[in-house]
Amino acid sequence: MLHCTVEGLEPQREFRFCERMWRFDFAWPAQKLALEVEGGIWTSGRHTRGSGYANDLAKYNRAAMLGWRVLRFTTQMVESGQAINEVLEALREAAA
Repeated sequence: MLHCTVEGLEPQREFRFCERMWRFDFAWPAQKLALEVEGGIWTSGRHTRGSGYANDLAKYNRAAMLGWRVLRFTTQMVESGQAINEVLEALREAAA
């Protein structure tokens, strides 16, 4: 969130996006852009175990069917600045 603040961005946190009430970690609804931080990828976290992974697939597929662009990042990608750079690029593309 700090990177967003520095860049003057105000995403909605824990944004509910469909009838199933799934949530995006961060979202810019007007641009239909979402950011998901996939934690625990090296420690067998929820996103890499069978049922968690399957649930994520259903969520991301539904988001795509509804016209959302979902950018997915690891914690390391957020910390390195890669995530904010890609979000900024995606928002520029959406505005063009």
